[in-house]
Amino acid sequence: MFQKIFRSYVDSFSDLRREVWLLALITFINRAGTMVIPFLSLYLTKSRGFSLEEVGWILTFFGLGSVTGSWLGGKLVDSIGHYKTMAGSLLISSVLFVLLQFPSSFWGICLGIFLVMAAADIFRPAVFVAISAYSKPQNRTRSVTLIRLAINLGFSAGPAIGGLIIASAGYSGLFWVDGITCLLAGILLLKLLHPKKAVENIREVNLNPQGVLKDFPYLIFIAAMVLFGFIFLQYFSTMPLFYAQQHGLTELEIGILLGMNGFLIFLLEMPLIKHLETRKTTAIFHVIVGTILVGLSFVAVNLTGWAGILVIGMLLMTIGEMIAFPFSNTFALTRADKGKQGSYMALYSIAFSLSHIFGHNSGMQLISKFGYVFTWNAMITLATVACGFLVYLGYLLKKEKLASS
Repeated sequence: MFQKIFRSYVDSFSDLRREVWLLALITFINRAGTMVIPFLSLYLTKSRGFSLEEVGWILTFFGLGSVTGSWLGGKLVDSIGHYKTMAGSLLISSVLFVLLQFPSSFWGICLGIFLVMAAADIFRPAVFVAISAYSKPQNRTRSVTLIRLAINLGFSAGPAIGGLIIASAGYSGLFWVDGITCLLAGILLLKLLHPKKAVENIREVNLNPQGVLKDFPYLIFIAAMVLFGFIFLQYFSTMPLFYAQQHGLTELEIGILLGMNGFLIFLLEMPLIKHLETRKTTAIFHVIVGTILVGLSFVAVNLTGWAGILVIGMLLMTIGEMIAFPFSNTFALTRADKGKQGSYMALYSIAFSLSHIFGHNSGMQLISKFGYVFTWNAMITLATVACGFLVYLGYLLKKEKLASS
């Protein structure tokens, strides 16, 4: 029985191209290396002595840099290609991460954070387009899932290693290691995924690519993704406060509950996606299911004061995330084939950058003014609206298909 489950798990990783595995390795090193990010608030308050209000504004520049980088990354992909864009992002980020330790004034750090995130997030649209270029069309969703797995593993390893570095070498060591890992990822990209070595899919040249802002169904999809990102991010900003203040959970218990999310993704996402790929349902249908499950996780935590419901809520959210993210990414990649790929994937990245800018702060403000029950009901409402957008998108796509047949 165990052997059969293990074989099924291993098989879910089969048929993925060498280039996709190399891209996952580079992404893992890059994400594991961005150790400054989880410790940014602590660094700014403890080491630099900023107030929480000032930290809030600095984090706003973090989000603005992310939006700028995603937009710029899309433009660069369309003009110079994904390979040069990824390499440039990694190499410039490596220098900027090291330099970020030196500014001490409020505006100096705001500018530094903005530039670091702008350079780092140029990578995001490029990596999505690279997935499309390197993966077989039938394996596109699993290729996306492998990259997500690399990102999750990187974010899991990063804070643990970062904590050790801070304890032994201080925050300065953290900036240096971040810079070195970005440089290492850049060198690996140059060595292993050079166009002369990497095999890309043969694509038809689109002589009249559609502008992304003229693609109304895609804009409806992006609106739904902004809302999805908004509610999803509550689990990593406001929900831990709910665990502590309403249920009395300790930091260790909160850490275990949040760790369950990463562990389940590592264990189940790839086999789950392989299974769902065989179903005769659209990518948008799966995104709707994922959004419903994340919405239901907020319904669950509002039902009762029993602490066990928190595990059920986390389980619903995690399964919803595992389904919604890969299939939304696949839809974006497929839709991008008809237009400028970089611009399409940039807008997809910007959707989640916008969620970062507004999601954390809005959630905190709602809780402060109206309490947790009202805030979770607001998230349920947003999930319902997102599902409404996605159902409407499904209708538009059917109409589009009929018109072209």
